[in-house]
Amino acid sequence: MRRHASKTSDGDAEIDMTPMLDIVFIMLIFFIVTASFLKEAGIEINRPDASTAVKADKANIMIAISDKDEVWMEKRRVDVRAVRANVERLRAENPEGSVVIQADVDSRSGVVMEVVDAVRKAGVQDYVVATTEQ
Repeated sequence: MRRHASKTSDGDAEIDMTPMLDIVFIMLIFFIVTASFLKEAGIEINRPDASTAVKADKANIMIAISDKDEVWMEKRRVDVRAVRANVERLRAENPEGSVVIQADVDSRSGVVMEVVDAVRKAGVQDYVVATTEQ
C-alpha cells in the first residue's frame, strides 16, 4: 500500500484571525464597561486663573456659564431657573458625583451666584467652581 504525501505550497497557508478578533472585542467591551464618562457642559469656557486650584475627581454634573451669561448643561442651553431641576435629576441618576461650575472669566458674578444658589437648593453641598492653575 502506497501513501501519497500531499504537498502544500507556502502560498496557500492561511492565518486564522478569529481568536485575535475575539480578544479585541473582549478588550473593547472591558474598556467600555470600566470607563467613567465625563459629562460635558457643551461649550468651551475661558476659566479664570487661581493659584490655589485643586483637581476634583468624580465630577459628573457640569454647568457652564458663557461670557454672554448663557447657562449650559449636557450640551444644551438652559434657563437659570431650570438649573435646580436639572441638577436634582442628574443627582438622582448619580448621587456620588459632584457639581462643577465652569464660569467664563467674562461672565457676570450675579449669574454665577444664581447658579450656585440653584445648586445649593437642589441639595448639593459638594460643588466646585472650575479655574485653571497658575
